[in-house]
Amino acid sequence: MRRPRMIGLLAVLLAFAALCGSLGAWQLDRAYARGDAAQQKELDAKLAAEEARGPDGLGTVLAPQTTFTGKLVGDLVWVEGAYEPDGQVLVPGRALDGRTGYLVLAPLRVSDDGTSGASWKSLSGGAPVVPVVRGWVATPEQATAAPSGTVRVNGYLQASEATDGTGHTLPDGQVDSVSSAQLANRWGGPIYSGYVVLRDSDPAADPAIAVLPRPRVEGSGDVNLQSLSYAFQWWLFAVFAVFVWWRIVRDQRDHENAALAGTTAAPDDAPPPGRTPQVRRGDDGIAGLPARH
Repeated sequence: MRRPRMIGLLAVLLAFAALCGSLGAWQLDRAYARGDAAQQKELDAKLAAEEARGPDGLGTVLAPQTTFTGKLVGDLVWVEGAYEPDGQVLVPGRALDGRTGYLVLAPLRVSDDGTSGASWKSLSGGAPVVPVVRGWVATPEQATAAPSGTVRVNGYLQASEATDGTGHTLPDGQVDSVSSAQLANRWGGPIYSGYVVLRDSDPAADPAIAVLPRPRVEGSGDVNLQSLSYAFQWWLFAVFAVFVWWRIVRDQRDHENAALAGTTAAPDDAPPPGRTPQVRRGDDGIAGLPARH
């Protein structure tokens, strides 16, 4: 293993293994990139179909106080109602385009969610409230009041968040998350288990409040299986290169041990082990003496 020839061979094979490892990492990145591209293409097709037929009524895809499923994230919906201006709050620590600011969150008391009231008919408490993220602002001063009167909101569905749980105190008018359970205590119910991220509204939304992009499920990117299999193949080549060096060293050792064993073997005319050498006798029967005449 320490011979210069073996060390040189090891260096060559390790360089080859490193190349294979880097190619495997590149194929892995490509697998995720191609998976994300395929998912984005699927989302674009879904959005185009939604735009063609128009948004769904909120109550037709999510009734108040029912379970929110992950497949609803990003669905385009519409809902009508009136904002409750006293209920508007800010959610701090939210980023947009590399800047940290606040979500502007307001309760919309629903008058129509596409079901003409059927979705909450069996619930006590009257018309439900849906949390609406009107957008994002850099400072609290930019968060203008919600419009009064009946508003039709078009937006994207997003799942209710978990509460922060740290127990730290926030200024009045701020909450740590968009949590339906937490907001129900503040606004009353019944309430929807998800919230709406505003895209546009009638009357028009305040341009001072930045509209947020369409939500996506975090970590939901698919992986391209073909590229992933190529990555594993390259990594196997890397392991095989090191195995080849180990096998060459072992075979060389066995060969040299066999050659060494051959040089220390007994001569060809030596008697086999366990047999007494034969002694030539003379005519007089005495071993090793000439016969008498």
